[in-house]
Amino acid sequence: MTIDLNALYPKLVNLILDTIFVVDESGQIVFVSEACLQLLGYSSAEMIGTPLLDYIHPEDQERTLVAARRVMSGHTHTDFENRYLHRDGHAVHILWSARWSEEDRLRIAVARDVTALRRGDQTRNALYRISEAAHEAETLRDLCDGVHSIIGELFPESDLYLGFNQSRSGRLSSPDWRTDSGWIDWQVTPVSALEDVINTRKSLMAARDPVHPGLGMHTRTGSEVANWLAVPLVFHESVLGVLVIERATMAVSYDEADKSLLEFVATQVAAVVERKRAEENLRFLAHHDGLTGLTNRSLFYDRLETALRSASRNEGRLALLYLDVNDFKQINDTLGHEAGDQLLIEMAQRLRDCTREADTVARMGGDEFTVLLTDVHGRESVENAMVKIRDMLSLPVVLGGKTVRVSCSIGSAMYPKDGETARLLVSKADTAMYASKRQAQ
Repeated sequence: MTIDLNALYPKLVNLILDTIFVVDESGQIVFVSEACLQLLGYSSAEMIGTPLLDYIHPEDQERTLVAARRVMSGHTHTDFENRYLHRDGHAVHILWSARWSEEDRLRIAVARDVTALRRGDQTRNALYRISEAAHEAETLRDLCDGVHSIIGELFPESDLYLGFNQSRSGRLSSPDWRTDSGWIDWQVTPVSALEDVINTRKSLMAARDPVHPGLGMHTRTGSEVANWLAVPLVFHESVLGVLVIERATMAVSYDEADKSLLEFVATQVAAVVERKRAEENLRFLAHHDGLTGLTNRSLFYDRLETALRSASRNEGRLALLYLDVNDFKQINDTLGHEAGDQLLIEMAQRLRDCTREADTVARMGGDEFTVLLTDVHGRESVENAMVKIRDMLSLPVVLGGKTVRVSCSIGSAMYPKDGETARLLVSKADTAMYASKRQAQ
């Protein structure tokens, strides 16, 4: 039997699973096999006669042109990889084998879809990178910065919004990547795509809201507008927050593969975030009072020693205030221990409110507190601080449904006048506080 190879050849070409492209020296497609429909979503009739550059991912166009010129100069390519855009907007990773036919002045190439392979590589790499970031991060913010870097590599054309739930306030706390360590709070807009993700605990692809970055449009008309993607951060059925990526352009859309990859990343991130929060909480409890959240005795003495060394080097002055709440035992006995705890919490907050950020407020035990005032300018400034504290602590407070007024006794000691060691300054301030209490009785 005689076989017409000329007639059979086009059929054989179109049976090949990889896509064959023939491109002229101006970059126009003169032939493409039927496998292009599976690869990019276009038929061969649609692609023939159009510029190949039209289908290349914008970020890969320049280096693809460089590679094409190299092939046209006679260098065969067997392992060039770039990204094209599918008809629905998602990126397709393609591995090329290409050569130049000088006689025909045509570039002949075979394109193999390696998107699934690259997704697998990305997933394994993300798992390793997240684990590495969790190990190296000392704080939650450090961990967030590591996640920001990882997402930037997985989705280089996307903006990232990483938000953590603030109790039931409907607000999220997010790293402010304009600063090295800052955070910003933002409100979750009702009937937004973001609210839907948090409430349903389900991932969502939607349209980006250009007016409100990160929130997403609630309605979606089709995959061509899916340039916003959010997945919840869920750990043991608890929604810790949300991971959002979005693109400013509508030309490149997210697809189900992107959603699956981001969901995998979010699962790992949620686990390490919860672990990092637990670590930070343990460190906090080791140096802070469990009831009021103030610095505890151990950390206070560390800060006092540090402040004394600094003052000694710089010939500075500092003051130590020692205070307690008058008649605290009576409040405990008459209104109960719960009311006593509420009072201590309120007093602690008032002490925070009337001192500077550079000062240290600590609970030494029971109803006794200390305040370390750094960089003081003299006895008058210390007296003014004591008056401010007395006035603030004497304001009415509601305990167990009853409005009560309390007062405090305060003693002070200044460095270097009243002592040059932590032990001596604390002793002097404590003695002065009890002297003040006796005078008030």
